[in-house]
Amino acid sequence: MEGVISSFRRGVRTQNTKQMIIEIEGIDSKEKAEKLIGKEVAWEAPGKAKKILKGKISAAHGSKGTVRAIFETGMPGQSLGTKIKIN
Repeated sequence: MEGVISSFRRGVRTQNTKQMIIEIEGIDSKEKAEKLIGKEVAWEAPGKAKKILKGKISAAHGSKGTVRAIFETGMPGQSLGTKIKIN
C-alpha cells in the first residue's frame, strides 16, 4: 500500500518534524483510516545512501481519510509530496 506525505503535523506557530500527515490511496473516510492504526510506514531518502526512515501510524487525522504517523527521527522537508510505503 502506498501514500503521499502531505504535511508536517503543525500548529499556528510550530511544526512537529517527527509527526507527518499522510494521504493514502483508496482511503476516503475516517472509519477506513482508523483500521490502519498501528501499521508500519517507511520512507526511502533520495541519494546514494538510500537511508530508510521508519515510523508507525498513530491516529486518523480529520474526516477525509488522512492519517498521522510518528517517525523515529525528524523528517526532512524534501519528504513533503513524496511517496511512502505502508506495510
